[in-house]
Amino acid sequence: MHIYSFEKLETWQKARIFRKEIYMLVRKFPKEEIFGLTSQIKRSAGSIGDCLAEGSARITAKDKAHFITMSYSSAIETVNHIIGAFDLGFIDNEEYKHFRLKLDELTNKLNALRNSILK
Repeated sequence: MHIYSFEKLETWQKARIFRKEIYMLVRKFPKEEIFGLTSQIKRSAGSIGDCLAEGSARITAKDKAHFITMSYSSAIETVNHIIGAFDLGFIDNEEYKHFRLKLDELTNKLNALRNSILK
């Protein structure tokens, strides 16, 4: 089986784990949120890795960097959803801190990856 270049990226590997953790987290959200916050947070968390994968197939460094920027934007959107989940009482303080730290790590890695591509 062929391993694609994005699968070798530590940033993508962390995004993959993060998506799984988000999917596990939202199982406890209220059922009436299935088409609201639950759907939104799953899509934005999944988009972090999706954009990295799609960008890896681009030819130019500028185009690759653009998709990393989109991945970063999805991570920031997810930060906003985590804040919302906390404010609404869907997650507790420990969960909030855990996911914020994970997102801090992801956004730092995305910035470093983008900067390394644009050098």
